[in-house]
Amino acid sequence: MATGGPEPAARQERRDNERVSILGELPGEVMVFQPMAITEIGRGGVQIETSFPFHIESLHQLRLALGDQPIVVQGRVTHCSIIDVDQEFVRYRSSIEFIELSERTYEVIALFVDAIKEGRRGA
Repeated sequence: MATGGPEPAARQERRDNERVSILGELPGEVMVFQPMAITEIGRGGVQIETSFPFHIESLHQLRLALGDQPIVVQGRVTHCSIIDVDQEFVRYRSSIEFIELSERTYEVIALFVDAIKEGRRGA
């Protein structure tokens, strides 16, 4: 936990690289994975529902658990709209296009989508 005070000498010695204090401000952002409900999936992207909006054209990493194949994909937001408003929350629906997929990742997604379609034909 950061206290703002000097660090113990033992802790400082464990660092491989020196750090310098920032005088003033240095803005930054942290990426935090938030839950989402995937409502549609295809080889080219997903439609999701979240409790927060996305900016159109923004890029995001998505963790998808496709059966026993967890993957992380990069996606670009192509659509975002409010779908439900309640007294306590707002729900958003967003479309995200996959970008820069490796062949292996594309194959995992394609196999997952095909398995869903095949399962529905046999049901």
